[in-house]
Amino acid sequence: MGLPLSFEFFPPKTPEGAEKLRVVRQKLYALKPEFCSVTYGAGGSTQKGTFDTVQAILAEGVDAASHFSCIGATRAGVREQLATLKAMGVRRLVALRGDLPSGYGLGGEFQHASDLVTFIREETGRDFHIEVAAYPEIHPQAKSPEADLQAYVTKVKAGADSAITQYFYSADAYFRFVDEARRHGADVPVVPGIMPITSSSQLLRFSDACGAEIPRWIRLRLQAFGDDTESIKAFGLDVVTDLCDRLRSAGAPALHFYTMNQSVATLEIVRRLAGQLPHH
Repeated sequence: MGLPLSFEFFPPKTPEGAEKLRVVRQKLYALKPEFCSVTYGAGGSTQKGTFDTVQAILAEGVDAASHFSCIGATRAGVREQLATLKAMGVRRLVALRGDLPSGYGLGGEFQHASDLVTFIREETGRDFHIEVAAYPEIHPQAKSPEADLQAYVTKVKAGADSAITQYFYSADAYFRFVDEARRHGADVPVVPGIMPITSSSQLLRFSDACGAEIPRWIRLRLQAFGDDTESIKAFGLDVVTDLCDRLRSAGAPALHFYTMNQSVATLEIVRRLAGQLPHH
């Protein structure tokens, strides 16, 4: 495969979910990920679930990155959480602003992810590898493309080590973003976030919510398959493997898979990439 891999999971809500995720993780560990990240609920609602899952991954001998969002947080609260994570042996954080809970003003002592990155660096020096989010197709709440790029550059200059992108299906959007960021002096590695396509309704719903563009040709193909889940999965594997191959051959530093707590599609995509020699 030749590229470092990482996987994102979300904290399971039930004991059955936790058991299922444990099995999924074991399968994915065969791919020797550099780390696995665990997401965070809105307003920190699943912080315990996040930390429990992070702890489980660390106990399995794999590096775990905790998502860490700062909306509504206080400095004292963040300081305490950083100490907890450090004591657990966590060495990586994904620093995010986080989603605003509905009906919620911008409370708390952090307005932007860059404030959080600055604070983590001030408090903990180089104890953590800090990842930030990048939006090649522009954050849905951004005032303008320029403002969005500037927000990203500010986060990087505040002390981020690398970035993980929102998922996308247009490799060009990714390369354009990386070029623009570099021109603005933000030259940390930008790792593409990869979303396997396994269901069309779920994908279309997600993408509308988070501002990821589904190219028209993909949308139309998915709609044409209707309820034919086998065809959707086969098509999804082809599209996403091809995307990963393009990213790899044009120099992406690593691949980060949004697994949705599943293993089948990610395993198959990586298996296919391992079978394709990189284009030179």
